[in-house]
Amino acid sequence: MNRAQIGAALRALRMASGKEAKAVARSALMSPSKLSKIENAKLAPSATDVERILTAIGVSDEVKAAYTEAARASATEATAWRLLKRIGVHKGQQAAKALETQMSTLRLFQPALVPGLLQTPEYIRAVLKRHNLSEDAVTRTINGRLERQAVLYDSTKSLQFVITEPVLRWRIIPPQMMAAQLDRIASISRLSHVDIRVVPLAVQQRDIANHAFVIRDDHMVTIETVHAEIVVTDPRDVGLYVGKFDGFAAVALSGDRMRGLLEDIRNDFLREQETP
Repeated sequence: MNRAQIGAALRALRMASGKEAKAVARSALMSPSKLSKIENAKLAPSATDVERILTAIGVSDEVKAAYTEAARASATEATAWRLLKRIGVHKGQQAAKALETQMSTLRLFQPALVPGLLQTPEYIRAVLKRHNLSEDAVTRTINGRLERQAVLYDSTKSLQFVITEPVLRWRIIPPQMMAAQLDRIASISRLSHVDIRVVPLAVQQRDIANHAFVIRDDHMVTIETVHAEIVVTDPRDVGLYVGKFDGFAAVALSGDRMRGLLEDIRNDFLREQETP
């Protein structure tokens, strides 16, 4: 978890407890202003801050220990997936939802999988199989991701997605389900505030699709690696990712041309399904 995710999680836990901010701040031996800054990601909390806040809220020792460890890890702005799994993958969805509620512009580049905000329930389940989760954890995480997708229909936000063509062909679910997934992408692409582009394999490239990343309001970049999630906030580094995103967006298909490619790949999947 990064600073923003920890703050959003602390706020969600406090509100769920029914306790007012002033009461929690007093019990945590800090000013209401400091608590507000922590909850709104304007101040990075120490592990001690997090422990005191959660003690004031009244959470279990297990939850307290997990979030305290997350606070320590956030100092390096990198959180291992094993830590998120221990805390609860569905809680990661809650934190992401909080960030997406606050942002006004999202730019997402994905060379490996369909972006989470565009995934069907079947696709989400297939992705989660990699993490060896319990059925309860899988169900809660799927529900959490589907709840996050409500942001797609908030016309006050600008949502930009660039994915590579191999993403559309990667066989993570059966052909018929892949066809349905492509139908969903095509449908969402028709929303006026959503821009979905696909970098085709046929186009000569000058850059490399290293890994997935998300840019929020041009201030923060979240990078997904094999072992961890890394958050970048240095303006110089953020600028590098903005440039990389814009470069791929410039050579990607959009609008009807993009939907035409989706339809061709979708029809290939359906024909495969019909083959005896």
